[in-house]
Amino acid sequence: MKALVLTDIKKMEIQEVTKPTPQAGEVLVETKYAGICGTDHALYNGLPGSAPAVPPIVLGHENSGIVAAIGEGVTNVKVGDHVSVDPNIYCGQCEYCRTGRKELCDNLSAVGVTRNGGLEEFFTAPAAQVYTVPANVDLKAAAAIEPISCAVHGIKMLKLNQSQKALVIGDGFMGQLFVQILQAYGVASVDLAGIFDDKLAFNKEHFGVNKTINTTKESIPAEYDIVIEAVGLPQTQEQAIEATVKGAQVLMFGVGKPDQTFKMNTYEVFQKQLTIQGSFINPDTFEDSIALLATGKLDVLPLISHEPTLAEVTQYLEGEIKGVSKAVVKVGE
Repeated sequence: MKALVLTDIKKMEIQEVTKPTPQAGEVLVETKYAGICGTDHALYNGLPGSAPAVPPIVLGHENSGIVAAIGEGVTNVKVGDHVSVDPNIYCGQCEYCRTGRKELCDNLSAVGVTRNGGLEEFFTAPAAQVYTVPANVDLKAAAAIEPISCAVHGIKMLKLNQSQKALVIGDGFMGQLFVQILQAYGVASVDLAGIFDDKLAFNKEHFGVNKTINTTKESIPAEYDIVIEAVGLPQTQEQAIEATVKGAQVLMFGVGKPDQTFKMNTYEVFQKQLTIQGSFINPDTFEDSIALLATGKLDVLPLISHEPTLAEVTQYLEGEIKGVSKAVVKVGE
């Protein structure tokens, strides 16, 4: 079978490899789609994702497919099921796992990061990580369940109500997901700030954004109870703090560089009694994310802009393809 193998930093090649066999407690998935995200860019460039990736390894932690075989003892899925895989595997033994904070696991491993993932025709995953996807959910959309679940985890860390005024900073794929997810979780007024007029207009027209702000042309007012920072740059992180009213909550979701810092007025944090919250990966949010898709509360297909082949993935990771909102690789026929 074909696999796109990360062989070294910034080096990937398509190889013919042996089709894996599921061991006891494992599921063999025939991959249909695999998403490319910022974590894949980091791993490709030798930076850590949720965990370090050591070549040779097959990336692809966002994926969907069809169950091709099951190992001994697997009861939660059967051959032929449409599935998506939660990549993050927790040890269950460290202090964080044992105190209800497993996303901070000291021994975290992940499909598509520390073990082969979806950028190959077949891959295996522990059965506990494999979730069935309803028939009314397109498998291309199902490849986005993992990033959706990360956003849902962030949303669940906030205290939300309908009367709040929310702002999402960032009109990339994750920012546009947050717009819909905030609405699905009951926030009535959601604004979107970004730098692309076409994306801002699209979200206003199709997803009911209350107001859009192009930050290359206008400033963000300080009037928000909830601010989601979904870019990860110092300037947008600073904008997120400055956009708040008293008692506001700020979710720092965008991933910055490991040595990155930003400036913050600490008196403002004190005087406004701000809550500034980080969010890491996606514990226990796959079921809710699947439900958002299945019930139509979240429409992800319009946000997928490109469908490359395995042979074209390196071009995306090198930044040679412009205008990408979200790329989902078509792996299987």
